[in-house]
Amino acid sequence: MFSVRTSMSGRNYSPGVLIGNWNEDVCLEEDLLKDFLYKRERGELLIQKSKKLKETLYKKEQLSISKDGFIHFGDTVLLVNPEIKRPLGADATLECGSLSLAVSPDEITVHTAEKMPSYCEVTAIKSVSAVGRNAFRILSLEGESMGEPVRYGQNFGLGATGGFADQMLYLASDHKKFLNMAKKSACQPAFLTDELSYLASWQAVYLDPQLRMEHEGFPVPANTKILIVHSHTNRGLAVPRTFWIRTYFGKEFEVNCHTYLDTHRAEEDKNYWVVVTGNPSDESTTMFDRPKPPSEDTREHNQDLCIETCQ
Repeated sequence: MFSVRTSMSGRNYSPGVLIGNWNEDVCLEEDLLKDFLYKRERGELLIQKSKKLKETLYKKEQLSISKDGFIHFGDTVLLVNPEIKRPLGADATLECGSLSLAVSPDEITVHTAEKMPSYCEVTAIKSVSAVGRNAFRILSLEGESMGEPVRYGQNFGLGATGGFADQMLYLASDHKKFLNMAKKSACQPAFLTDELSYLASWQAVYLDPQLRMEHEGFPVPANTKILIVHSHTNRGLAVPRTFWIRTYFGKEFEVNCHTYLDTHRAEEDKNYWVVVTGNPSDESTTMFDRPKPPSEDTREHNQDLCIETCQ
């Protein structure tokens, strides 16, 4: 079949010029148009699939409201790496604002799939508003009933639906291997998988190392800085903030599973996490959006002055 009509001088003719297999070309164009209209009616065009998946990922989610101030099995929460102070001499491009853990499907999945894949990466995004991408559910792994508080040192799972009601992926990690490591930092990777196994088991650890053993077994408070440690490898979930990757959704930051220690052998702010719950006074916002009481601001200011004096 001749698809290009060319004269002796090399000039291409338009489809309206009836030369060669013109009838076959007209039928082919009609079939292509019919196929396009059929796929558009069924929502099978790539642009329609991409738009539907993006709308689902950015659909607003309602977070659970903590009545007793603790986090519980079954709660829907945000995992936020809180704002950090810019170190002296740090690069001006260093992101110091709050970042939330989010689902990050690859570009091929966004364009072709209608739901989340069985394996997916996680990144840290600047938005701290509850949407399908960054809403996680706290899961029971050892038979605890829903509604019971999560305790320090107790295993739990973190599941993400991405906005889909009939699908859930689980946050997991595994030992670093040559073909399985974080892209930029080359540390132990963190990822989402559809298999709920020992690789998807995590624990909450108290922030202060000197008081860590005393808090073992106590309920984990919501909206407070804690450490989230992988149960199998004993590595902390972290956002280095110095490594960013390009995704379909824009510039986002790498998330890995590595414990960053300072000179005092204490975890750095890269490993700090806040389990954010819903705001009981305003369902459209979170507890992270509520202003701090004046007493907390004064206490933090006094702590900063004490640190500066000691240095």
